[in-house]
Amino acid sequence: MPAERAVSPSHAPTPVPAPARAGISRRAVLGGAAAVTGTVAVSAAVASPAVAASATASATATASADLLKALPALSSVKKRPRLVDYEVVELAALMRGGVVTSVQVTKAYLDRIDRFNGPFETYGDNGLYNAFVRIDRDGALAQAAAADARFAKARHTHEDLPALLGIPFGVKDSVAVKGLEAKDGSHAFDGNTALRDATVVLRLREAGAVILGHTIASAFSGSITGTFAGNAWNKAYVPGGSSQGSGVAPVARLAAACIGEETGGSIMMPSAANGASGIKPSLGTSSVAGLMPLSPGYDVLGPIARSVRDASLILSVIHGPDPANDPLTLAAPDPFPAMPLTARKGRRPLAGTTIGIPQSDWMRTSGGIQTGTSPQDTYDADHLAAFTRLKQQLTSLGATVKEFPGLDVTVPANDPYFSSTDVLATVDGSPVSPSSAVLSPNRYEIRYWDAVKEFAATRPADQAAALLAQYGRKGPNDTVSSFDSATRFAGLVPASARVEGELRRRTLQANYQAALDAAGVDFMLVLSLGAQIGLRTGGGFPVYRAYYQLPNALTWPMVSFPVGYDSTVGLPIAAQFWGPRFSEPQIVQAALDYQEHYPEYHNAAPADPVSTTAKIAPRVLRAEPATPPELSNDPLVAEEALR
Repeated sequence: MPAERAVSPSHAPTPVPAPARAGISRRAVLGGAAAVTGTVAVSAAVASPAVAASATASATATASADLLKALPALSSVKKRPRLVDYEVVELAALMRGGVVTSVQVTKAYLDRIDRFNGPFETYGDNGLYNAFVRIDRDGALAQAAAADARFAKARHTHEDLPALLGIPFGVKDSVAVKGLEAKDGSHAFDGNTALRDATVVLRLREAGAVILGHTIASAFSGSITGTFAGNAWNKAYVPGGSSQGSGVAPVARLAAACIGEETGGSIMMPSAANGASGIKPSLGTSSVAGLMPLSPGYDVLGPIARSVRDASLILSVIHGPDPANDPLTLAAPDPFPAMPLTARKGRRPLAGTTIGIPQSDWMRTSGGIQTGTSPQDTYDADHLAAFTRLKQQLTSLGATVKEFPGLDVTVPANDPYFSSTDVLATVDGSPVSPSSAVLSPNRYEIRYWDAVKEFAATRPADQAAALLAQYGRKGPNDTVSSFDSATRFAGLVPASARVEGELRRRTLQANYQAALDAAGVDFMLVLSLGAQIGLRTGGGFPVYRAYYQLPNALTWPMVSFPVGYDSTVGLPIAAQFWGPRFSEPQIVQAALDYQEHYPEYHNAAPADPVSTTAKIAPRVLRAEPATPPELSNDPLVAEEALR
């Protein structure tokens, strides 16, 4: 599980920029020097690089030719106020046209990071955005220069180039990036340096992406609210978690796009809180090899960007089978249905689509879970107005939008798995719930606790103690907490209980699909957040989906996109489409069609934060407050709170 050490990427010479092409001028795009700069762990094992590279190269080569056809024509790229405001697909067209270089774009983002991110390696309030916890400046500029050299060469050879060539990315702090430490939101993982890239990062590199560095995560990826980063629209407010930096960076114009990770809400919540466009893929769509795991069988990696079109392009590059490193990817269709990259033509692109609003998707407020109350009745005035407007907008695009019962998972017959109070076995003095019967053996099989134990044995005493506090177990018959106790419990879960848990999980999936089928619903529309989010100093989420972990238990995908802004602080309001497993092309196409007709929400940019004195937080091993169980990204913790 620990990531391994590696050397830094080599440097490449900076090429001479190519001349501008017809359709849009170089000067118009750059807008002068001020615009260029934006005005101022422990990871799962990755198979041998040769095996990973072979699978990656094949997938990338197949995808690139099709993806390039979907890039916009240079003449259709509209001028944006700043270089950092262009979407990924627009930057790809501009770079291919010789209007801008990857070095210019990368420097523009690095300049904004220098000005607005604040000190690195700070798990706490650093006075600014704190979206990036560390960067690889020299490596990023070398990658950008190498990309420009490939562009220059291709203008003579006319070869096809990868779709993401030269595009700057951030990657969540729990994902292996060769040569960088991955700390999963805590100094407890100081020294966890990656020898190899995670499969998703490797696929980005094969597609030519520039890796800027790591975006900050909630401590141990444990919280869906987040406090380390500041919200992209107002840094005093929560950014969502656990992929909080990945949610902030694209919207705050610190990166063109990012990779997030979700176990239970960690892509959707930061996407919603910051008004980003994010995709939580189905389990198995993209490889999680090289991720510091939280719950194998739930964990997924996916893109967070400014537009759904960008996010879809990124998912098109990173998805695909990774049999040597992540067998779960063998469950996905192969070939995977093509991800949409352009909006459908016409005024009613959603004609024939039925979108359901589940009325039993209960919300949680300060008064607890509001069972029996329509979700819409819990929204604040701004969110309700935006939701009402969204329904009208989707209807105008041809969709049938209707309320339907959904599946009430508070009814035991409907949900024998996710929040069931049943005990399938008693092991080492502790009860085994249906979900624990699945997830605990999954963790055991990847040496989840043993890997942390072995890493902790190499670290200073304060790190070892923090890791034990996070990952150790004190069973009813134990005198002290230990890694061995956690391993013992998971390893002793009977095979019969595990089989029963898996059967119950499939029953839940079938029950929810039946609820959609009975209502004639293609996919669902929900709001993950139903009221203005709170301050980083303890506000959290006043109104949110109580069962935000349910899509992960079902293994179903979601896409989040902004649909408005509140009237007081100007924070974003976001909606989510949620559909059956491997329905990514359908739900993403619908969101892409929506953004084509209503671009004002995802095109909006926050004002730059007022510079304050940058702060370097003390080196503490967990600077976030303890996560309330109901806000945990760990399914076993959150589901226990529901029980």
